[in-house]
Amino acid sequence: MRTTIRKVFWAWEFEEEEKWLADMAAQGKALVSARYFTYEFEDSEPGEYAVRLEMLNHMPDSPEGQRYIAFVEETGAEYIGKVMKWVYFRKKTALGEFELHGDNATRMKHLKGIINLLKPLMVINIGAGMYNLGVFLSYRNGLSLLAVLLSAGVAGFLFRGITLLNQRKDRLERECQLFE
Repeated sequence: MRTTIRKVFWAWEFEEEEKWLADMAAQGKALVSARYFTYEFEDSEPGEYAVRLEMLNHMPDSPEGQRYIAFVEETGAEYIGKVMKWVYFRKKTALGEFELHGDNATRMKHLKGIINLLKPLMVINIGAGMYNLGVFLSYRNGLSLLAVLLSAGVAGFLFRGITLLNQRKDRLERECQLFE
């Protein structure tokens, strides 16, 4: 039987999303499709699959993205789908360990990639907010004030996500230094 669940995870919550998908797999719900905030599962044996997700440096449909997907599939994993630059894989647990970020250096690189995606979005929202603030101050247009508040809210939301990702990255860097 197939089950569709709509659930929101933000880019900086990828570890929580992966954990939730693992919990679903442990309950016998195997991921078969992932789209924007929509996950489709089919019944399976509890714990039959391990699920991983990763944000690629390139779009999944690009030659580089296709090469990476093919590389992961060579390990026995199945490509499930994509959401923008995010790709979803599952692998039967009977085939062994399934890790995409096996060491701290790879994890830090992954976190930096996500941060580098979010920073320009935050800057764009700050710029849009400043522009609309200028329009509001010049014309006292209520719509411009709404745009300022919306841009500031989105920029603040992205800043929070970037801060959380930087904290994770800093923690990994400290761990790396301990083992040197």
